[in-house]
Order: sequence, then C-alpha cells, then structure tokens
Amino acid sequence: MQLKRILILGFFVVLVVLAVLLVVVSCVSPAKEHLRQGDEYVAQKLWDEAISKYSEAIEAVPDLAIAYYKRGRVYSELGRFGSAIADYDKAIVLAPRLAEAYNGRGYVYARQSQFDRAIADYDKAIELDPRLVIAYDGRGLMYRNKGEFDKAIVDFTKAVELDPNYAKAYFNRAYAYNKKGDKAQAKSDLEKCIQLSTDAELTKAAKQLLERL
Repeated sequence: MQLKRILILGFFVVLVVLAVLLVVVSCVSPAKEHLRQGDEYVAQKLWDEAISKYSEAIEAVPDLAIAYYKRGRVYSELGRFGSAIADYDKAIVLAPRLAEAYNGRGYVYARQSQFDRAIADYDKAIELDPRLVIAYDGRGLMYRNKGEFDKAIVDFTKAVELDPNYAKAYFNRAYAYNKKGDKAQAKSDLEKCIQLSTDAELTKAAKQLLERL
C-alpha cells in the first residue's frame, strides 16, 4: 500500500515537472521567433520594428539576456544611448559572461567620449572572449583618441591577426601610424584597407587619407 502511494506521488511529481517544462518551452519558442524576426528587421534597418520584436521576446521570457543585448544594439544604432546602456546593463546582470554585451556598452561609452569607461568594458569583453575582434578595434580607437598611439597600434594589430580581412582595423592602424609620423606603414595599411573594404564610405576615407600622405 505504501509502495502504491509512493508510485502515485511520483507520478504526480512527474506530471508537475512536465507541465512546468511545457510552459517554459511554450514561452521560449515564441521568444526565439521574435528574436529571429527582430534580426530580420535589423538586416533591413527597420529599427522600430526590430525594437518591437525584441521587446516581445523579453515579454515572453523576461530573463532572456540575448534579447536585451540585441535591443541595446538597436538603441545604440539610433543614438538612444541611455536606453542602450540600460539594456546592456540588464543583459550583463542576466549573463555576466556575455562578452558582446560589454563590447556593446563600451561602444556606447565611446560614442559619449567616455574613453576610460569604454576601455574598461572592452577589457572585460576581451577577457571573456580573447578572439572578439571588434573589441580590440574598439579599444584601439579609445587609445588612439587618448593619444596613446603605441597601445592603439598593438590592439589594431591584434585585430588584423585575428581577422586578416578586417579592413576597418587597417584603416585605424594607418591613422595611428600617420600620427606617429610613420607614413610608409600608414600607406601600406591604407592600401590594404582599400583592397579589402566592401564599405564605400570606408574606402573613400582611406583613399582621401592616402592622397594626403
């Protein structure tokens, strides 16, 4: 009799667990779809629509760190820096090892000319993901803006070591070399940038700087 009661109790426990799992899955699946749709809107630069979809993902799963991170990126793109930082902060609280969230927040601080705070976030992003190319490039820009050209060159060099096709880092390193008076290295990097770039504005800027050297 006691064994029967134990088995019945165990059966009900399993049912409860399964019910909870079904609720979780039912929430996560729509959230994933909202994220996918948000990503599609981002690709089309439909920023308001992207924000709406990421917000719906958050409504479905309030502790979904990646949704806060993605929405923060859109807010950053729109120049809504306060909202961007709030979302990055939340993403970091929920997922303290999400390197991209530190990198994103660092970028916002950079846009606000808070160079030291940006460097601190880029440092953390690199600590968590030593192969995060954009974090080296971002930190290099901060050092360049502070006039610390040797440190900037080290970071830009690391960026192109990790991704030899990253045209922007060649441009940024060329700028730093030029500031140090090393025009030969600057020219070499600008030529490489022009060769690799698929960004019309970046290519134009590289050609203009190359003409002035």
